[in-house]
Amino acid sequence: MKILQAQSSPKLPFLISKAPKSGGLPLPRKSSLLLNSNPCVASQRHERFNWLLLNSSISSSISTRAASVEANTSKITAGTGEKDVLKALSQIIDPDFGTDIVSCGFVKDLDINEESGEVSFWLELTTPACPVKDMFEKQANEVVAAVPWVKKVSVTMSAQPAKPIYAGELPMGLQAISNIIAVSSCKGGVGKSTVAVNLAYTLADMGARVGIFDADVYGPSLPTMVSPENRLLEMNPEKKTIIPTEYLGVKLVSFGFAGQGRAIMRGPMVSGVINQLLTTTEWGELDYLVIDMPPGTGDIQLTLCQVVPLTAAVIVTTPQKLAFIDVAKGVRMFSKLKVPCVAVVENMCHFDADGKRYYPFGRGSGSQARNYLAKNFLYQHSYNHIFFSLCSWICVVQQFGIPHLFDLPIRPTLSASGDSGVPEVAADPQGDVSKIFQELGVCVVQQCAKIRQQVSTAVSYDKSIKAIRVKVPDSDEEFLLHPATVRRNDRSAKSVDEWTGEQTLQYTDVLEDIEPEDIRPMGNYAVSITWPDGFSQIAPYDQLQTLERLIDVPQPTPA
Repeated sequence: MKILQAQSSPKLPFLISKAPKSGGLPLPRKSSLLLNSNPCVASQRHERFNWLLLNSSISSSISTRAASVEANTSKITAGTGEKDVLKALSQIIDPDFGTDIVSCGFVKDLDINEESGEVSFWLELTTPACPVKDMFEKQANEVVAAVPWVKKVSVTMSAQPAKPIYAGELPMGLQAISNIIAVSSCKGGVGKSTVAVNLAYTLADMGARVGIFDADVYGPSLPTMVSPENRLLEMNPEKKTIIPTEYLGVKLVSFGFAGQGRAIMRGPMVSGVINQLLTTTEWGELDYLVIDMPPGTGDIQLTLCQVVPLTAAVIVTTPQKLAFIDVAKGVRMFSKLKVPCVAVVENMCHFDADGKRYYPFGRGSGSQARNYLAKNFLYQHSYNHIFFSLCSWICVVQQFGIPHLFDLPIRPTLSASGDSGVPEVAADPQGDVSKIFQELGVCVVQQCAKIRQQVSTAVSYDKSIKAIRVKVPDSDEEFLLHPATVRRNDRSAKSVDEWTGEQTLQYTDVLEDIEPEDIRPMGNYAVSITWPDGFSQIAPYDQLQTLERLIDVPQPTPA
């Protein structure tokens, strides 16, 4: 058994777009550029434009094909009906995955009556809040109806939410939640809770099953921003679990509903309270759980990222540079914990008066990015060139690859709705603010769908060869590590002096034949390895890829 030194700086892919198959309709050129490049500042306006191009192309293709078919040739050959229908449906391209809906596995229960020319099938999407489900239904009817022998088409839309990653290894209350979204600001007073609550009710309005968890124990905002009939959490005496309260179809949990008011306690106690509230609640089946994170990057934030595998994060800020500096710290924290930041919401950007738009805090990153895109990107400059002319705030967006930017105006109604207990998107669903949140909701749904297609790093112990297997996501790479090597490279306070950085764990302190007792994922960024002495080691995926690897490992002989 030999040891091979790993590369010093391995690179992990983040998001990989799949190209459409040759049988499908290709995406328009501008749409392909936005999908395959780093989409740091692509606006929702561009995506709608691309969808119009795509829809127009498909409709044109359908019309051309239909016009070229003569009535006397509309006969089906035995055994070709299913092939014809699937070929027609393969023209419809999913914008998130970049491939056709047949390859995505969306087409279910296809039933063909060859004699009557009737075709029926289900389109089973990954979320009931899919923003393009109506377009999919319309296009499916059109492309199948264009098949010469088809006389009648019946399309039924449904959704089968993605199963939670590591569902069996999560606390019981979290096992049926498909996506967990953190809304964070790392600075108080920027409107984070307003964004979290209105985003949650926007997702619910899109058809998703949603819950909100208010993780701010010191100053819970949820009891003020919503007004459920039952304002106290209840306990299930048999299961010893928490029953969430509910308002307008959204499940709610907050320390403010526990009848204790605001907490006066030390950090470790707060982490325990949050852990209990989050993991012992009977959330049931949810498509999205929105977590209103407390300000900062301390114990509570780390606890949340370790207890649950966060799907994505939405960052809230204001136009001031001071607020954005703190946001950058939060983005770095999520980056280290392998939580993708999918959007930045810039609150209190501007207000309109006397026919003009005023920016009381200066133009922030969102408005500058969009202005630059409008003047340069669509006409003459390459995609990467946009970053060189933007302010330092955009450099943070570029560095961490945050795909979307949203501006929220200063509106008295938005503030008043937060105080009245009725979210703005529920009070005025057709208003300008609600439209912005609808775009944010579409962004979150699309980005979560992309993220969930990724395969997480898999770490397991192969007892037959006494080695730890590490499978790298989105590749065929798999390597082996010696358990003693992993244990000796622990970087916790038990193994390394925090003041001097000196290694206190000696080489001989770890037995050569040591074996892990248990390996479990910790959030998105590491695994927790339990050793025979009871020590629980946190091993980040990035660190595992830098350790010495085993080669020429003898495989066990079959019995």
